[in-house]
Amino acid sequence: MTSRPGLTDPLTLAGRTAQSRILFGPHETNLGRRRAFSARHVAYYERRAVGGAGLIVTETASVHPSDWPYERAPLASDAEPGWRQISSACQPHGTLVLAGLGHTGLQGSSAYSQAVLWAPSPFADPASREMPMEMEQPEIDALVAGFADAAGRAARAGADGVEIDAGPGALLRQFHSGLTNARADGYGSDKLRLTREVLAAVREAIGDRILALRLSCDELAPWAGVTPELAAGQAGELGQWLDLLVVVRGGPYSASAYRPDAHVEPLFNASLAGHIRAALGGAVPVVLQGSVVDPDAAQQALDDGRCDLVEMTRAQIADAELASKVRAGKEAQVRPCILCNQACRVRDSRNPVISCVGDPRSGHETEDEPEAGADLVRRDVLVVGGGPAGLEAARVLALRGHRVRLAERAPQPGGALRAAASGGRQRLARLTDWLAAECRRLGASLEVGTEIGPAELAAARAQGTEVLLCTGSRPVPRFGAVAVDALTALSGGAAALPDGPVVVHDPVGGPAAVAVAEWLAASGRQVAVVTPDPVVGTQLSRTGDLSDANARLQRAGVTREVRSLLREAGGGRALLEDVWTGAQREIGCAVLVDCGHRAADESLLDATTATHRAGDCVAPRTAGEAVLEGRRKALDIGRDGTVPTLTGPPRPTVQAGSTLGKG
Repeated sequence: MTSRPGLTDPLTLAGRTAQSRILFGPHETNLGRRRAFSARHVAYYERRAVGGAGLIVTETASVHPSDWPYERAPLASDAEPGWRQISSACQPHGTLVLAGLGHTGLQGSSAYSQAVLWAPSPFADPASREMPMEMEQPEIDALVAGFADAAGRAARAGADGVEIDAGPGALLRQFHSGLTNARADGYGSDKLRLTREVLAAVREAIGDRILALRLSCDELAPWAGVTPELAAGQAGELGQWLDLLVVVRGGPYSASAYRPDAHVEPLFNASLAGHIRAALGGAVPVVLQGSVVDPDAAQQALDDGRCDLVEMTRAQIADAELASKVRAGKEAQVRPCILCNQACRVRDSRNPVISCVGDPRSGHETEDEPEAGADLVRRDVLVVGGGPAGLEAARVLALRGHRVRLAERAPQPGGALRAAASGGRQRLARLTDWLAAECRRLGASLEVGTEIGPAELAAARAQGTEVLLCTGSRPVPRFGAVAVDALTALSGGAAALPDGPVVVHDPVGGPAAVAVAEWLAASGRQVAVVTPDPVVGTQLSRTGDLSDANARLQRAGVTREVRSLLREAGGGRALLEDVWTGAQREIGCAVLVDCGHRAADESLLDATTATHRAGDCVAPRTAGEAVLEGRRKALDIGRDGTVPTLTGPPRPTVQAGSTLGKG
């Protein structure tokens, strides 16, 4: 029986050796300077190369000026200096660098180019509803020439090769599909003709360097789109030019399928990748993409023969050292990706820079200092509150050599994030579990079931201890006794709620109300969600879960009371008012679960004493802000010499039920 390769085993492609079989795939970052790669890109990719990534595919660059899909999208004609710097930074670590090349066609945007979109046929994009032009031969020739020119630039810059995008949002895929290609010429009767011409031109431009293709092998639209059966033939036909094939899924009607959140099980493309790999008969190495975030599962996909490499993009945004930790046998220390899409998905109206809820340094490598190695004064620090802000602060403080005690009044750490780990969001608890484990491993003392009061704080300060408050938030009383705060409901369980119909109040439009409604519906409760917005969970458009969330609610039988204001609740009913007309109506309501904004817990705040604060006790927001602020406060502590240095070893971990200041 032939043994299968390990995740961190080297791999040779086109005569070039990668240090591992873990790929860091192309994704939008908003790190660019205008349409060029920046120093932030270089630091971002280099950190993953140092961490053991085998291959890095850079953010996809548009091969023609007609394509400008988002403001800071790279343009190949401006990318050569950046590719050179990225290659020089990453290759010494054993990482192969491929330049991502593509054109988004009808799925792009005319907002920045102020020019018509290109497409195989006049098919309006389902998302933007914009009508593109049908490409004629001059545009097709310009596209092929653009790919060849871009590939030549990447080769001259020292890249190990290129990856051509024929994935869910690519113009080449639009030519492959009956959904978007209704041409009457040779590019319609032979839907792979354009891609063959592109691959041939690119091969000539790069010589013996690596040529990879990102191919959508299932558009999830079997009535006319690419299906796995069709894709097997397409992959076989295109394979003669390729050194690597990345199998993905998605198309114009399945935009969220490419990089979904945690509601979709990881490795969702495993069977698809295995199908394509079998069709190729081993002629071309195949990469598995699709929420590959857990090293053990990734290794299993290799062991099962589903793929030859794995794309672990979000996993390496969450932990840049993933591959090196796996190589060292330290899988338990890998920071988990919770598949939330809350900070790593940047194509939204805010235009944010790439980052990670669990690792705020991601995307900010040139601005944020490393956690360890700073020249600072070692201190005794008391962290009050064991939610994500407190846990991250304690972890970073311990990593920097401070002696840390964290006190949490609940029976286990995790705070609101642990309570929120329900309704398809169970992975959230993995982050709090990891943070707590890292705190203990680094010697921080975690005290659970411990209430800290003003007297304990005063005693700690008198002993020269720095205090960091991470006490979280508290519910805001609204709608009287019939209302239950969302986190309180999640902590107590569905059985603790009164019998009868449940109304979930959602004035925020975030993930909380959707999760609560799904959780209650799964327990057999009659549920209605009330929101002033035209659709439930409007903020989920940022994570890509908006349409899927509403589909799940529909299937679960949850009533969606949209465009509605909640005016009263009690006596077995809730009074709703139409946002536009003011018309009022009543619905059944035995209990109201309030998912509105909470208030900062300031019960321990002493305005006369300088005390550090982080997270929801400053202002209730998301876990991302809590972790970021916990990290920042931990980095700040010890920068000056106003507190005496520590002596003695780190304090050992304290067991549950301990009490600060006693004994």
